[in-house]
Amino acid sequence: MDNIRTSLITGASSGIGAALAQALARPGATLHLSGRDQSRLEAVAASCRDRGAIVESKVLDVRHAEAMAAWIGAAGQLDLVIANAGISGRSREGGSENEAQTRAIFDVNLGGALNAVLPAMGLMALQRSGVDGIRGRIVAIASIAAFMAAPDSPAYCASKAAVDRWMVATAPAARRNGIVLTSVCPGFISTAMTAGYQFPIPGLMDADRAARIILRGVAASRMRVVFPRWMGLAARAAGMLPPRVMGALRRRQT
Repeated sequence: MDNIRTSLITGASSGIGAALAQALARPGATLHLSGRDQSRLEAVAASCRDRGAIVESKVLDVRHAEAMAAWIGAAGQLDLVIANAGISGRSREGGSENEAQTRAIFDVNLGGALNAVLPAMGLMALQRSGVDGIRGRIVAIASIAAFMAAPDSPAYCASKAAVDRWMVATAPAARRNGIVLTSVCPGFISTAMTAGYQFPIPGLMDADRAARIILRGVAASRMRVVFPRWMGLAARAAGMLPPRVMGALRRRQT
């Protein structure tokens, strides 16, 4: 990723976002980082400055489209934008849908991703392309959950599926304009988001390793990065099950 000089990351105050920021931090690099927790965001920014990077941090809610567009527009030349901010959680408890939780998950995971990706595409379309013909790269963090419909987490699965399918479907046209789009579908990552899970977590991976895998995929200009691969295959297989069978399996697990 030596050709990536200027990056912008949402949700950079913890988890994958923080790990990506630290992996990209080096002398000569400029990072624009946002998050909702100021103290954690500043801690990540400080660690990136210790690695030699120039860091501009901003407390920002990705649901605010105008504020996001203004932040991205003011960043100047951007080589890489990563729409990472997201929330997890079950939107269905006790057999009924939690409306507030459902709306929050869609607003952050889908709306927040679009609030980063769309203005970034507009900005990069005006940038000069490099010798490789690329004007910029944009990444959206989806999830392996995008490949299945878990009855206890319908909003999370659906929001991540929408992000993944939109990025993959948009990628060919964007590439013709010199913009590389990559959808990232990770499995379980050891973050604050997974710390409270009260069940065995298969394939749990630390955030630093996840960041390395993501950046290798981005460097290779892949449309979709899925890891661990075995979990991606298992999720796709689960997604092919008849809805009644999937529901019965989940109830049995519970």
